[in-house]
Amino acid sequence: MQPLVSVIMGSTSDLPIMQRAAKQLEALEIPFELLALSAHRTPDEVAEFARGAEERGVRVIIAAAGMAAHLCGVIASMTTLPVIGVPIDASLEGLDALLAIVQMPPGIPVATVGVNAAQNAALLAAQMLALGDPEIAQRVRAQKDSLKEKIVKANEELAQISDYKYKTN
Repeated sequence: MQPLVSVIMGSTSDLPIMQRAAKQLEALEIPFELLALSAHRTPDEVAEFARGAEERGVRVIIAAAGMAAHLCGVIASMTTLPVIGVPIDASLEGLDALLAIVQMPPGIPVATVGVNAAQNAALLAAQMLALGDPEIAQRVRAQKDSLKEKIVKANEELAQISDYKYKTN
């Protein structure tokens, strides 16, 4: 099985956050790989990965990094594949990583989700893949429909609460 999505983190300390992406991709039945690569500690390996990802069948890269968060932009500079950045809250509540990822120079775009929002990164990757794959598109639709059902059910449960004198629903 070839990975369609690469989930990259700057350090395995990011794994608890990035497992959210892995779980979402698993639920959507999208083949993926998990790798630790550091723009600062393993720059040669990052370059080799980024330049060879498309040839290996990867279609979307999710890259997570905290603090200076160079990994996402470095990867994006070496591939034409879409890169989704996940800023990690390693310091300054993740604001430093968010700004580092979202402020790419012209010509080096990195789609960026919220701080620690690995699940959303996986869903965005799935939506990108769904453009050319009707089966993935159907699974993404089903995922979104299940979110709607959760809210409908929540409102039914909220309507049953009768502890308040002035509650009108």
